[in-house]
Amino acid sequence: MLQHLLLPLVTLVVSPIQGAFQDSALSPTQEEPEDLDCGRPESSTRIMGGSDAQPGRWPWQVSLHQNGGHICGGSLIAPSWVLSAAHCFVNNGTVEPAAEWSVLLGVHSQDGPRDAAHVRAVAAILVPDNYSGVELGADLALLRLASPARLGPAVKPVCLPRASHHFAHGTACWATGWGDVQEADPLPVPWVLQEVELRLLGEAACQCLYSRPGPFNLTFQLLPGMLCAGYPEGRRDTCQGDSGGPLVCEEHGRWFQAGITSFGFGCGRRNRPGVFTAVAPYEAWIREQVMGSEPGPAFPTQSQGPQSGPWEPMDENCTIALPECGKAQRPGAWPWEAQVIVPGSRPCHGALVSESWVLAPASCFLDRSSPDHQPQDLDNWRVQLPSRLSSEHVMRRVPHENASWDPASDLVLLQLRAPVNLSVAPRPVCLPHPEHYFLPGSRCRLARWGRGEPAPGPNTLLEAELLSGWWCHCLYSRQGATVPPPGDPPHALCPAYHEEEESGRCWNYSSWSLLCREEGTWFLAGIRDFSSGCLRPRAFYPLQTHGPWISHVTRGAYLEDQLTWDWGPEGEETETQTCPPHTEHGACGLRPEPAPMGLLWPWLAEVHVAGDRVCTGILVAPGWVLAATHCILRPGSTTVPYIEVYLGRTGASPLPQGHQVSRLVISIRLPRHLGLRPPLALLELSSRVEPSPSALSICLHPGGIPLGGSCWVLGWKDPQDRVPVAAAVSILTPRLCQCLYQGILPPGTLCVLYAEGQEDRCEVTSAPPLLCQSEGGSWILVGMAVRGSQELFASIGPEEAWISQTVGEAHFLPPSGSPYWPPEGSNLCPLDMAGASGFPPASLFLLLLTPLIQG
Repeated sequence: MLQHLLLPLVTLVVSPIQGAFQDSALSPTQEEPEDLDCGRPESSTRIMGGSDAQPGRWPWQVSLHQNGGHICGGSLIAPSWVLSAAHCFVNNGTVEPAAEWSVLLGVHSQDGPRDAAHVRAVAAILVPDNYSGVELGADLALLRLASPARLGPAVKPVCLPRASHHFAHGTACWATGWGDVQEADPLPVPWVLQEVELRLLGEAACQCLYSRPGPFNLTFQLLPGMLCAGYPEGRRDTCQGDSGGPLVCEEHGRWFQAGITSFGFGCGRRNRPGVFTAVAPYEAWIREQVMGSEPGPAFPTQSQGPQSGPWEPMDENCTIALPECGKAQRPGAWPWEAQVIVPGSRPCHGALVSESWVLAPASCFLDRSSPDHQPQDLDNWRVQLPSRLSSEHVMRRVPHENASWDPASDLVLLQLRAPVNLSVAPRPVCLPHPEHYFLPGSRCRLARWGRGEPAPGPNTLLEAELLSGWWCHCLYSRQGATVPPPGDPPHALCPAYHEEEESGRCWNYSSWSLLCREEGTWFLAGIRDFSSGCLRPRAFYPLQTHGPWISHVTRGAYLEDQLTWDWGPEGEETETQTCPPHTEHGACGLRPEPAPMGLLWPWLAEVHVAGDRVCTGILVAPGWVLAATHCILRPGSTTVPYIEVYLGRTGASPLPQGHQVSRLVISIRLPRHLGLRPPLALLELSSRVEPSPSALSICLHPGGIPLGGSCWVLGWKDPQDRVPVAAAVSILTPRLCQCLYQGILPPGTLCVLYAEGQEDRCEVTSAPPLLCQSEGGSWILVGMAVRGSQELFASIGPEEAWISQTVGEAHFLPPSGSPYWPPEGSNLCPLDMAGASGFPPASLFLLLLTPLIQG
């Protein structure tokens, strides 16, 4: 996944200085003639974290245009030569035609007056033979101009270092360009040249930073000829569109080009300094290319020793910068919690995201009396922050452009009149980049967000773990939705709460934010408006998609790289996955495929009857479990026993992404069959069960048996340990079933044949269920075991009407056709089967399997 973050700083650049990734460029040089002066700009009173450059301060900076737009930067090294980055001009291993390019010299603003500016066509583009990609080095190019540049105060060449030239670690140097001011945030009009001061890093210190896993767990090996500049804490850097531009260092009144902007891992990210092509190692190559040019580039001899800046880190002592955001002394004591107070309204809860900005729900501030529903007067607005005696004034309000109609974009940024001091409380919360992947199992908490009543009980201490992307999207997204892989912004984030839902606690009078922790640092991961019913919020709108907008508006919010990279036993979920079909009542029968060993069967219930036996049950709706009557009720008994139901158990195995759920049974419902004891019973639970990987309803099928698919008996091998096991089976046709039992079976009874070696996997006293997985991926309940038999099951199909009328929320899939049975012949039973008692030998059975539904 290198392409996600390690990109040359030229890609996607169609307008001046844009920032998301770094670029570099080299320029040709030659022995310095006596009459060629270099590196001496006239005295003069964006780039990420930079500022506007003064006109004439960097007279060697050029803009390289293709098809009329700025693509890369470069530096003038001689009247007829420009140095830039190879990746600006190489496409699929081929150097682009020189005729497509032009060089703009003496320009300060790409959209301003160009009195001193002039354009030159490009006659030739020269790239080292060993260049094959930015991460492999040699990322420099020489451009020969069709006619010499017109030198003057605004157009002068820069000095080039000899191969022996040494730039001291910690030296303060300057990078310039018209690239992005932040990742995916173009330099605004009038596109004034940006400058930023960067510190040179030693090879060992830089390699130390890049050896620590960063975005997407990537590390990077620096190669000879590469140079690093920046800061461990980030926030100042070159960015996308700065490619090919110069990194220059001043020595004794002359400016030498130390590097060419090449590439980076994002822009200004912590512990990810920019990578430049070092110019000095390429002295010989540059001289060879420009040989014969008069005048050629200047390579002044380095005078005396190199100048050192005050900051010169020891390469052996690599200092990893830690996040400056998301630090809380304890969960619930959130130092970024902000209360926005508007006269006449209840306080609105938000979060401090930088020194000057608070993020909050835009819906808090909709003024229905205003024509555009937007309040105009901010004079009386106040923001109360933790540990601040006085409240802060609000000077600006920036709502998200989709806030009025999209609940996932219900956001507004409020700018404080004066920045707050972050060296003491309050502290900002960390925000995720778009590619941030919150790992399944991440520890999260709920916090107040927006207006509304406080949560019942200790809401700030309510703990949860994130579900995997598959579970979250398939539980709550549209049916057939594609699950975003890691690195793509998710559609939702779903917490699984550690506590059971308590009756009487209603959560639907407040909205919530989701805070998730990585290596002790808290991220604002998601937001949620009022919950549905009284349930706790089950799916949050992710904040990843809003990172670029927040960053663009605030120019200082703390977007932080992912800190935790333990993918867990399931590994990276990189396969494209889709969700099985839903019913009108939502998702059912979900189980990841392929399922790891020991994973929960979320509909399998332990039904404890009066403390003396345990039966198998199947969750068919949030408040109902289906079980075999003979296991639940003793023969001749007229009293309803005390029954407890447990979901989310896997015997002695751990509970992956789930927790145990328990409910009492308050009533037992039986179908009204005349003259016989019904085989199936519905158990009404004391309260509903939240859908989760621990407790999810099974799907049902109107025809009983789905068309195609595989079938299994699901139960326990040992009724004491109760570790779920599944035995593969085939379902026989009704004719074969009746023949084997001489026509004495009740209507709707199913017979199964176990696959070889599967007969003894499940015990039968607990009445295990018969399940089939449909071709669409959903798991469907087909039948429940008949008393004392391993091969006979009471079919669910004939009881469709009774189940639907009793339950109401049973998850019946749409009809998909009937299973294929061969037409009945004139003879009821095949030869030699009539009168057979019990099952025939396996050898005879194999002759009869053509019409079976295979497992």
